[in-house]
Amino acid sequence: MNDTLRVIAERRAVRSYEPRQVPKNVIKKIINAANQAPSGMNSQPWRFVVVTDKKFQKKLTETAIPKSKKVLQSLKKTNPERYDTIMKRYDELEDPIYYSAPVIIFVIGTGSFADLSCPLACQNIMLAARSLGLGSCWIHFGSLVTHNNQIKKRLGLVKGEKIFGPIILGYTMKFPKPPPKKKPRVEWI
Repeated sequence: MNDTLRVIAERRAVRSYEPRQVPKNVIKKIINAANQAPSGMNSQPWRFVVVTDKKFQKKLTETAIPKSKKVLQSLKKTNPERYDTIMKRYDELEDPIYYSAPVIIFVIGTGSFADLSCPLACQNIMLAARSLGLGSCWIHFGSLVTHNNQIKKRLGLVKGEKIFGPIILGYTMKFPKPPPKKKPRVEWI
């Protein structure tokens, strides 16, 4: 298996991180990899906000928790076992949203190609992180902060922009085992 296929196969959603910081030059390599993602008509409709400030991370968590709990209410009805497992994290973890990761990268996009292009930049972030020995995870609940004007201002969010990350990353003691994958559905014509 070549290096690219190995990295793709080994990438995992990591939710447990060592507290040590990721060097800025490593983060820059990851951002450069994200910037290499394909985009509609080469629009590159993204920008990146890297958050390493612990106080701001705490503010992000406190802001996202109520919104995420509200979103989870629908899961309570459809999959109560999964709901209970997730809610247990809220009781046990200091940061059940960003998992105390040392780095949060917000991928922020705008324009007609953002919905198709920014997720590709997010995937490049996660693959680059894995190739550099870091864990990562795409955190939808982490984007539920746009109702807070202080956070919007700090992230520089303006009308028409949308958060496509955030992606958390950092060093992990052990990568999780691969989850079971369904066989791909393929039709040959």
